[in-house]
Amino acid sequence: MMVVRTIGNYLGAVLVPGSEPQLTSPAPRVIVVSGGTDGMGRSLALARAQRGDRVLVLGSNPEKGRRVVAESEALAAGEPIDFIQADLSSVSDTRRAIADIEAQYPVVDALGLFANRQATQRRTTAEGLEHTFALYYLSRYLLSHELAPLLRRSRTPVIINVAGVGTSKGKIHWDDLQLERGYSAITAQLQAGRANDLLGVAYAARTDSPARYVLYHPGFTKSGDLSPLPAAARVFIRAAAAVAARPVARAIAPVHEFIDSPPAAALTANDRGTQLPLTLTTLDPASAARLAKVTRSLVELPCSAEH
Repeated sequence: MMVVRTIGNYLGAVLVPGSEPQLTSPAPRVIVVSGGTDGMGRSLALARAQRGDRVLVLGSNPEKGRRVVAESEALAAGEPIDFIQADLSSVSDTRRAIADIEAQYPVVDALGLFANRQATQRRTTAEGLEHTFALYYLSRYLLSHELAPLLRRSRTPVIINVAGVGTSKGKIHWDDLQLERGYSAITAQLQAGRANDLLGVAYAARTDSPARYVLYHPGFTKSGDLSPLPAAARVFIRAAAAVAARPVARAIAPVHEFIDSPPAAALTANDRGTQLPLTLTTLDPASAARLAKVTRSLVELPCSAEH
């Protein structure tokens, strides 16, 4: 794991009584972005660094990390981005990244969850977990819950989980969470998306964290790393994106708003700018509680490496 830069004691600057931020010149925020070396996460990280925020990016590729740090150094305002190299599909490595964040940052104001990668073939992590489920869902669960103490120290804490809220396709395969039977990239992506919906519901029900939880669906966006996909699929997606995809800047514009002015509600579901009712079947509180219980057992107990 690599930490490119460190941060001094930012906590005093945030929590001084009477130092409310001015609307015309908001106080710098500490922002953690998972999956921040590609796509929307990278664009958000660079934009926030340019605004003067302190930004920490988590990603698995050290070269991409160095590039985003170097690009941030050329920006006119703010500190260069910090980068921690971490395999977010690994529970243990995600926890090591969290420990590094805790060692360097006394407070986190916003957590942006973007990390995801499609896998055309089923594969498991070293801990025996299906890769998409581990990266797309479990890393977000761990970051949301285990960074709660740092978020609690912020005046305006917010978590933005960028997934597929509002989509009704897909389901939680309760009897086969690791998709040992009938795996496909689409099935895995949809299951993890529905799991993230339930993560938001369960987190918002916590009574020990003031952080607002935002489930945000950006829609089809000109973003992301297509390299894991077959060549034909990459060509098709790029052609479709040229016609129908939203520009990255437009897709992340609501994320900036959520960071600058967190919603008043504990949970917000937003699909491409449209507020969604929390009564959607994909946001069922009973299912959220059930998944939270199962997830705790996955991340707290050793997993068999043989699946």
